[in-house]
Amino acid sequence: MAATARQGAAQQDDGRPVLVCFGDSLTAGLGTSAGQSYPDYLQGDLDALGYRYRVVNEGVSGNTTKDGVARLPEVLALKPQVAVVEFGGNDGLRGLRIEDSQANLDEIVRTLQSSGVKVALAGITLPPDYGEDYIGKFDAMYGAIAKRYRVRMLPFLLKDVYGVPGMMQQHETHATSKGNAVVARNMLGLVRPLLRKQR
Repeated sequence: MAATARQGAAQQDDGRPVLVCFGDSLTAGLGTSAGQSYPDYLQGDLDALGYRYRVVNEGVSGNTTKDGVARLPEVLALKPQVAVVEFGGNDGLRGLRIEDSQANLDEIVRTLQSSGVKVALAGITLPPDYGEDYIGKFDAMYGAIAKRYRVRMLPFLLKDVYGVPGMMQQHETHATSKGNAVVARNMLGLVRPLLRKQR
């Protein structure tokens, strides 16, 4: 529901090619006001640079990689040219089998790519109390998929945000509005080589 509430007019087809941000609460912008998710800021950044893309926020709080697989048809129905895929955090926090999470993430990237979508992958990591072995395997799954499908990857979505005063909400899981603006700049660097300027 969080995604639906904040998409609003952004969901309306206005003829611009679609860049879809496909993920969980980190994409949805949980805990921030409408217009303060990273996809919202990314839209502003792209507009300012003259890239005529419509950014659609397909982030749903609580989603796992399995939920992402289930939502692929509705994302493909948007006919996106570019997709930023951000899943896995909820899998890791629940201690789900990494092999299953990786298989789901693999299916998401493969399905989008085989449909002609340019894909970028955003990774996340886990708190240290999950153990070095589990975290190591979890982190490695993003690199393995990026390498397999030759997609651009941001290893850590919250780069320059996590641990920085004012950038994270009190529970230290989701970014603040200010933090999401930084995430958007990180994402801009990730997706910019995949974009083209329309005349």
